[in-house]
Amino acid sequence: MAAIQLVLVLNQRRRRPRSRLVHVNFFIRQNLSPFDILPDVAILKNFRLPRQLIMELLDLLRPALARLTRRNFALSPEVQLLAALRFFATGSFIEVVGEGYGLSKTSVWRCIHTVTNALLRHARDYIRLPATRQEVQEVHQGCHAIAGIPRVLGLVDGTLIPIANPSVIDQAYISRKGYAAINVQVIVDHRGVISDLVARWPGSTHDSFVWANSAVGDQAERGGFGQSLFLGDSGYPLRTYLFTPLTNPQTRAERAYNVAHVRMRNVVECAIGIWKLRFRCLHKSAGGLRMKPQRAYMLEFLSQKLIYLQRLASELICFGQLVLNVLQHNQLLLFNVHQLFTTATW
Repeated sequence: MAAIQLVLVLNQRRRRPRSRLVHVNFFIRQNLSPFDILPDVAILKNFRLPRQLIMELLDLLRPALARLTRRNFALSPEVQLLAALRFFATGSFIEVVGEGYGLSKTSVWRCIHTVTNALLRHARDYIRLPATRQEVQEVHQGCHAIAGIPRVLGLVDGTLIPIANPSVIDQAYISRKGYAAINVQVIVDHRGVISDLVARWPGSTHDSFVWANSAVGDQAERGGFGQSLFLGDSGYPLRTYLFTPLTNPQTRAERAYNVAHVRMRNVVECAIGIWKLRFRCLHKSAGGLRMKPQRAYMLEFLSQKLIYLQRLASELICFGQLVLNVLQHNQLLLFNVHQLFTTATW
């Protein structure tokens, strides 16, 4: 009997600090909001988005983030959004992100997953290629003003998003730079705003293959964009709708074309660089997405608000789709990779 009482006393002593910590963390989350403590400059630095846009995102995502439970200490939509944004912005370890909000590693992962899924429900409202005649004409004029090349609808480039070394088909994900990655195709307009993105192929896949198997590439091949053009680097095939630089320019006109082409492609390269630096978890300097491909999703769509807010929102949505795509399409991805490496003839 004495032994049983001793065990009960020890169990109570072990549980007491844990229960107190839960209450303390809940009190901190409920009463010490970063919105109330941090100035606007610190908000932008810590979360990579201005206060106004975060509040708009919170209002937009609140129905999806609200926890329909009567249990104590449920995470508020604000805490979930800020925890996810903090991870997006820093690419830090999950434990480090959780310490700032009194959250466990599992809770932070759940926040990231929930926020990302909520963002993706609104993706196609914002990220899309120009559709109306007015939008197409605006992009044509903007691109022509930069380098003098007419009828350009989008600037295409590929970029590698580092991920954790996958446990299956490792070599398919090892990029030409020697690390595991996902090859992401990005299309931007003259302002550097992302208008389309394909992120479902492993890092060893060639850019030309990604383009040929993308919805935009297929639509362009069928003449779906009329007289509009896309510009890509030498890694893409030369087509009547896809212009690449000349490998050995001889005449003055050919050299002028290459100069104009480089000037246009600077826009997409700068856009990708800014995107990765704003959401540091995509950059190799922060270790990339330390996730297996099954947890590394990918990106798609956001476009028309104020240009500044639009750019930030499109990058955020694109990151969200990156964080979700591979998990959602894991079986299809593995099948495509298997087909790619078993049927390729090059």
